[in-house]
Amino acid sequence: MILLISIVIALMFGSGAYLMLQRDLVRVITGMILIGNAANLLIMATGLRRGDAPVLPADGPLSDPLVQAMTLTAIVIGFGVAALGLSLVYRVYDSHLSLDPRQISEAESQQSEVDDLRESELDPEVLDPGALAIPGAQQADAQPVEVATR
Repeated sequence: MILLISIVIALMFGSGAYLMLQRDLVRVITGMILIGNAANLLIMATGLRRGDAPVLPADGPLSDPLVQAMTLTAIVIGFGVAALGLSLVYRVYDSHLSLDPRQISEAESQQSEVDDLRESELDPEVLDPGALAIPGAQQADAQPVEVATR
């Protein structure tokens, strides 16, 4: 039984790692879910002992309830992370019409270049070359000041 659970854990972890290396954000999220479930199964397998339920006051060996409580907490947290990840993937697909990280990165860099150009067009300091001049210094197109000598 332990060997079968170990094989299932290894297959789930390997499949999750393979999916996380793909170039599709939905597959990356699915891989994260699989690895999380494999970790939960591993935690459950470490507390796997033959015995009665801990609520029965028997003299025999009892199962450890802490393992089940930790796994239940990990399942709830994993579900929340998966829901957040899938909602973010949906928003990315809605705005970029792609789930390929390369295309999304290229689109983001192009958008940031466009934003920089728009910002420089609207910024008066960038348009006015005299705005960066040092106060009191002579400008190249300014008239020289005559100094009276005695």
